[in-house]
Amino acid sequence: MTAHSRRVAGLSSIRASVVACLAVACLAAGGAAAQTTPAARAEIDRLLDRLVASGCQFERNGMWHDATEAKAHLLRKLAYVEGKVAVRSAEQFISQVAAGSSTTGADYAVRCGKAPPIASRAWLTAELAALRSAGGAAAVAPK
Repeated sequence: MTAHSRRVAGLSSIRASVVACLAVACLAAGGAAAQTTPAARAEIDRLLDRLVASGCQFERNGMWHDATEAKAHLLRKLAYVEGKVAVRSAEQFISQVAAGSSTTGADYAVRCGKAPPIASRAWLTAELAALRSAGGAAAVAPK
């Protein structure tokens, strides 16, 4: 093998290594889940705790569930959404996770006692405002 052939072979080997490293880096970045900001997560957790404490029922896709089941479902949905984008505020959580079904497009509803059901977006937004006004969690500006 000539000196020129060895140089070409060496460059090809370096290129192959660089391409392999870039491919691994892309796969690692693509597989990493986006993280909800700590402040947003604290508010989301408090908001879901308020839902559970309310004793209200949560409707999704035509079926009523107790608030504990609703919280578990919404946390699963949050984990799924975090695989795609970071949730930066409780408002973003409400609009992208807790307002309706990503499968059917149907709005979720909340029913408390004998009161008529209301859209989960409205109920959660009102509870978030109450939580913030009571000083239950630091306010997070929506993005």
